[in-house]
Amino acid sequence: MSNKVQLSKDGKSIEFKQSETLPATAKKFRRSPDIDGFYRFVYENNLQKEAYTILESIAARRKTEKKKAEKAEKKKKK
Repeated sequence: MSNKVQLSKDGKSIEFKQSETLPATAKKFRRSPDIDGFYRFVYENNLQKEAYTILESIAARRKTEKKKAEKAEKKKKK
């Protein structure tokens, strides 16, 4: 069980292996211990639908924020 994700002692958070540096590429990022632990936690607890919903909402919010920033930048240029 040493390679599985563990809950914290209070049971309110997830404990991951902390990596010291940020991966430079997307491929290395996906294979980092933190992301691997997250994927494993989601899979072992059957939270795929919930994780997908959360990630979709984050992506949609970032997309709208990006559009707003682009519009604001265009207005400044005029």
